[in-house]
Amino acid sequence: QVQLVESGGGAVQTGGSLRLSCAASGRAVNEYFIAWFRQAPGQEREFVGVSAWSGGPIYGDSVKGRFAISRDNAKNMVYLQMNTLQPEDTAVYYCAASINFRRSASEYVYWGQGTQVTVSP
Repeated sequence: QVQLVESGGGAVQTGGSLRLSCAASGRAVNEYFIAWFRQAPGQEREFVGVSAWSGGPIYGDSVKGRFAISRDNAKNMVYLQMNTLQPEDTAVYYCAASINFRRSASEYVYWGQGTQVTVSP
């Protein structure tokens, strides 16, 4: 079992920045890939990026160059730094855990509750 809790969402204007946090806990959590997904109203859940506890992160095409994933292994925290935010980034952002690297949301078993990010024009 892995427990995930997101925080840090909010409302910003276009061009602004936010940093989301994902606190991971549970048995052998360091063995899991931790990914970020987002879901806008009426849309499917979209892959944002993923980080293993060792190795570099991998990003979805829509956020490359603007978003960055980092982690603090000692605290079991994963962060999503979001820069140059656009209205189309408005969504509920989730972190999720999988024992294997996956891009599809359906492959992830453990999910946080989500945090809302709203970007105004």
